[in-house]
Amino acid sequence: MPSYRFQVRSQDGQIRTGTMQADSAGAAAAILRNQGVHVISVDSLKATGGEGGILESIRKLNSGKPNQKHVLDFTTQLAVMIRAGINLRSALDGIADQTTHAGFKKVILEIKQDVESGQQFSQALTKHPKLFGELYINMMRASEMTGGFSQMLERIAGYIRQQIETRKMVVGASIYPAIIGILAVSVTIFLLTFVLPKFYTIFEGKEDVLPWATTFLMTLSKSMVEYWPFILGGVVAFAGGIFAITRTELGSFWVDKLKLSVPILSGMFRSLYISRSLQTMGQLVNAGVPMLDTLTITGDVSGNKLFEGLWRKVHGSVKQGKKIAAPLQGNGLLPRAVVQMIGAGEESGKLGEVLDEVSDYYARQLKDQIKAVTGMIEPIMIIVMGSVVGFIAMAIILPIFKMSQIVS
Repeated sequence: MPSYRFQVRSQDGQIRTGTMQADSAGAAAAILRNQGVHVISVDSLKATGGEGGILESIRKLNSGKPNQKHVLDFTTQLAVMIRAGINLRSALDGIADQTTHAGFKKVILEIKQDVESGQQFSQALTKHPKLFGELYINMMRASEMTGGFSQMLERIAGYIRQQIETRKMVVGASIYPAIIGILAVSVTIFLLTFVLPKFYTIFEGKEDVLPWATTFLMTLSKSMVEYWPFILGGVVAFAGGIFAITRTELGSFWVDKLKLSVPILSGMFRSLYISRSLQTMGQLVNAGVPMLDTLTITGDVSGNKLFEGLWRKVHGSVKQGKKIAAPLQGNGLLPRAVVQMIGAGEESGKLGEVLDEVSDYYARQLKDQIKAVTGMIEPIMIIVMGSVVGFIAMAIILPIFKMSQIVS
């Protein structure tokens, strides 16, 4: 029977810890509650070896860090429980008991303790900025001032859900081309380092009659076989250098600029950034968050340095008393129709509704563009892979045919 370490608060308010054995963490928590104490945490003890130690290691590897899926589940459950009339502290306690992820359970319990100490929910969230983010915190702060706590949680859950779905679509669209590309490189390396060397003895000494393609591939193959440690080291160093450059401010700027200019993919990335920016801005405007804070958060979550710079420019303009649409004119990142609709939303006082509609339109456009890009990349990658493999195959076969004709 597994052992668990628990932390409870007794009826007189004292915190005590200990260990116990139970069939599961839930069973241990139930036993403790029957003793009339408030359960703070129940964690499995790490086994010292054998099967238990292996299972514990696997469990920890699978648990990982809390992610946006955990935040989405937490927000959805909290919205339902608050709408059902359960107070915030009891709702947090119930969600913590149901959470199986140890790291996220600890976060919920910390938030619960802060709320019990008299802090606002939004203030408790500020201690976990990487997990919840400025948008989540500011929207909850606005709901605490204006009311509608559960409705705001539902709005946030919908936003997170759409962002997760969008991320899945973009990642899913890049998986197949990545697999084809890796396969093409692997097949090419295999042919050059394992197949072509077997023909050295046949082609050696006949370089004058060999086609240029065969001569080129033989030279390349010999270099790869003889100097592969240096080539591998160079590739690793080059990849590491590129990665290091992209982590810098200037490098990430040029990568983001490339995303908006590369053929085929630029339209997809542009729709992604427009949809994300306008959806974020719309959610914050509808939540009643101050406009300057809204523009700052919109720039931070846009996901592209160029769009971030655009919204910072708008922030500076609005800070001087100008309207949002004015600095957006002729920026090149947002279509003119979008700028006009934003201006119309400002004039009519329905900016939040306009932003929601425009972001929904670009979200649908993004789905269509992902399908189109995937449909275009797949045949292109297949053609490229077939051309490379065919070139190598013909460079090997043609000299054999040519030499057989000479012999006959």
